[in-house]
Amino acid sequence: MPSLPLYALRRSEVFEALETSLAGLSGREVEQRVSLYGQNTLEESQPLPAWRRLLQYMIHPMALLLWLAGLAAMLAGRLELGVIIWMVVLVNASFSYWREDRAVKAVAVLKELLPVYTRVIREGKEMKVPANEIVPGDLLSLAEGDNVPADARLVEAYGLRTNNSTLTGETLPAARNQDASLRSDVSELEQPNLVFAGTSVVSGTGKAVVYATGMLTQFGRIAHLTQTMRESPSLLQLQMEKISRYFSVAAVILALVVFAVAILDVGFVPHEAFLLAVGILVAIIPEGLAPTVTLTLAMAVQRLAQKGVLVKKLSVVETLGLTSVICTDKSGTLTQNQMTVRRLWVAGVRLDVSGVGYNPEGEIAPAGYRKQGVKPVDLEELCKAAMLCNNSRLSPPTPEQPRWTCLGDQTEAALRVLAMKDGLEEQELALAYPRVHELPFDARRKRMATIHTWQEGRLAFVKGAPREVLQLCTSIQKEGEIVALDEQTRTAILATNDDFARSALRVLALASRQLPERSGAYSPENVEQGLTFLGLAGMMDPPRPEVAQAMQVFRSAGIRMVMVTGDYGLTAESMARRVGMLSGPSPRILTGADLEGMSDQGLQALLDEEVIYSRMAPEHKLRLVEAFQAHGEVVAVVGDGVNDTPALRKSDVGIAMGITGTDVAKEAADVILVEDNFGSVVDAIREGRAVYDNLRKFITYILASNVPEVLPFILTDLLRLPLALTVVQILAIDMGTDLLPSLALGIEKPEPTVMGRPPRRRSQPLLDGKLLLRSMAWLGGIETLLCYLGFFLTYQLAGYSIIIGGPAAIAAAPRSVYLLATTVFFAGVVACQAGNVLACRSETNGARRLGVFSNLYLLMGIVCEVVLIVITIYIPPVASKFDHLPLPLFYWVGLSLFAPTLYALEKGRKFLVYRLGHKSVHWELPRGSPDFRV
Repeated sequence: MPSLPLYALRRSEVFEALETSLAGLSGREVEQRVSLYGQNTLEESQPLPAWRRLLQYMIHPMALLLWLAGLAAMLAGRLELGVIIWMVVLVNASFSYWREDRAVKAVAVLKELLPVYTRVIREGKEMKVPANEIVPGDLLSLAEGDNVPADARLVEAYGLRTNNSTLTGETLPAARNQDASLRSDVSELEQPNLVFAGTSVVSGTGKAVVYATGMLTQFGRIAHLTQTMRESPSLLQLQMEKISRYFSVAAVILALVVFAVAILDVGFVPHEAFLLAVGILVAIIPEGLAPTVTLTLAMAVQRLAQKGVLVKKLSVVETLGLTSVICTDKSGTLTQNQMTVRRLWVAGVRLDVSGVGYNPEGEIAPAGYRKQGVKPVDLEELCKAAMLCNNSRLSPPTPEQPRWTCLGDQTEAALRVLAMKDGLEEQELALAYPRVHELPFDARRKRMATIHTWQEGRLAFVKGAPREVLQLCTSIQKEGEIVALDEQTRTAILATNDDFARSALRVLALASRQLPERSGAYSPENVEQGLTFLGLAGMMDPPRPEVAQAMQVFRSAGIRMVMVTGDYGLTAESMARRVGMLSGPSPRILTGADLEGMSDQGLQALLDEEVIYSRMAPEHKLRLVEAFQAHGEVVAVVGDGVNDTPALRKSDVGIAMGITGTDVAKEAADVILVEDNFGSVVDAIREGRAVYDNLRKFITYILASNVPEVLPFILTDLLRLPLALTVVQILAIDMGTDLLPSLALGIEKPEPTVMGRPPRRRSQPLLDGKLLLRSMAWLGGIETLLCYLGFFLTYQLAGYSIIIGGPAAIAAAPRSVYLLATTVFFAGVVACQAGNVLACRSETNGARRLGVFSNLYLLMGIVCEVVLIVITIYIPPVASKFDHLPLPLFYWVGLSLFAPTLYALEKGRKFLVYRLGHKSVHWELPRGSPDFRV
């Protein structure tokens, strides 16, 4: 094969390099090449079996310790206790299990995009063959509407244009030709004589020689990047693993110490010491943490679903709150992916066009173009040309597709919509002006022409690039008359074209000509001359209406917006400025070719600048995401095309459009915007930040109760006090009374200022020292003191005073007194937790802005606590299982003071912190932060 790439070879050299000819391959050659190159299919990787994925959720450190604790309880003769502990493990695993098979689905959807059959020339005959039988050297026959089954080099092209949006993300058709290309400043995807698997032919015809199939195609490279991309654990998963590890180690160490001290120092028999150690394990390990986290995230997912945001994995919600950089595509993401004519120049007057997208509703010059010197016939002629010199089709809304859509070229669809807004009917025009010939769009001519018959003969309509069309015009229609086109008018037209272009409009010129009697073939030279200029149409893919407001919110939230697009730099810059993405006057524009020549160090140095990344291929987007992540950023990627898939997979959060997004992008993404509402990204990040705050709230709530659960075992070991709380009672608190209030904390609404603060650092732990200090030393300490106060007062009322007789005195009390005291201790923990849950609604005094009744689930959770404690204490069969005795009514007088006492003490601490000018309890925020409060 020659050293030059295929796109640099002449036609004859292409056939020679790929060992084929204009007659195509023979059947024998096809068989040989199938055995050599394999079938034209995408490979798949096999996921882990479901049982192995489920097993992973049952053998993490905390689960293993609970399995051992349950076994130890059984060996010690407490069969019921062991069964309960094991049930806890199984419940946690059922809540946490989630199937991880997005990569397999993404590749499966990629395969579905490839055509089933394609037309090839073999042995001099055109035939249809299955797409998976295409081999290098096959000669493809391409026509409008065909999908391209493999990467191929064009050897013939007549007005050929392809839609490469599946690879580049840009929906504007790309002109293709058969000439050798010596350009080295563009990527392979931009070479004008190559076509690629997964793309489609918009117009024209051609022939192309296949040079790559299957996984070797550009399409296959995307599949490979998607398939081999190992999905990293989410930040929440890493945090939960760390928390599990810390508590597991702490539980084991403390259990061993208690066991050793109980035997060697205190003199407990091994059976009793063993149960103490099991109690330590169960008390320290927050077995309710995992299911509570899972349920909280699930509720956040449900709330987002109501806002049109589909989150495919629970832990992603918390990661959304960490997002510091959003890399977004342009077409179809920031824009509506629907070209719309916005401005017209007709008969020397500029007109505005209202309406958005392909919906043919809107007005031309709402103030009335008649008052502006434009006669209806001038506008009608322009719209007539827009409708007739057009190959697109519009489809009205259906139950499956709720919006107007187009088939064919988007710019032509925009012109068709313009004509319909002026009141023209497609069928009436087609009958009045039947088409007899077409001169397809050609990249050299930069224009297209159609010839029609009408009552006075033949009429040609031309549309194309303004400068190219204008130079062929000798007259202009103005006020219903055809007048000579003077230089002053030409200058005005060109100035208008430049003005439209600076406003990010794609401009087309339209013209017409009444043809003389036909003499010879309809050629561009015969038709496209002596034209009458009809006007200019400036169109754009409009930004989504919610994007500008979302940009303002992201800026106030300290989130960087970065445009990464396959479009041209100036167009991308204009759109970025239009939606408020840019803050500086002159951002740097970096192309994919520039990125390829840049070192990793050079790219890292560029990340802090305001840059628009244009002409980006899938691997370029992937490299950018990796660079931002290496820079310490939490990256979200918003996209809709196949070309976005690798970046979606690699990002911390992948977000895909639900309507305009490809199936591949939606399968690869973590989040899908069901209604294509870009503003929903704001809702998702707001919810993510609130989830993080809520996670800290209920972790504080749970850990506070761990102190009165653990200390009784230690004090029993050290001071030979009666055990104030049994293992079964601990499980009743953690998996019973605590569960609903902690879950209610997890669904607190986002505070109004949650999007007014910068994102927290990736390295900032969910469980930090200050949270532990507040939850365990302060709140847990208060609970322990109050509960032991009730415990010892119970003995005191029964005549056994620890003050007078010490531990020996209360140890001599009958079992009924002991059971009554443990019941009081248990009830005291639950009562304290009722006050604790109210105190934990905010780490600061910000809870006063939430309102007492803003979280009805929390109030219901407290009511459920009361109901559960009544059931476990006063229903005899249940009470016996938990070693409870019914409490006399007057006991509840003292217990009812526990909740307000704890709440008042915590409220006072917050007030003192504020009055003394200490740092906010929102420790991650600086004092100047918009969300600073105590």
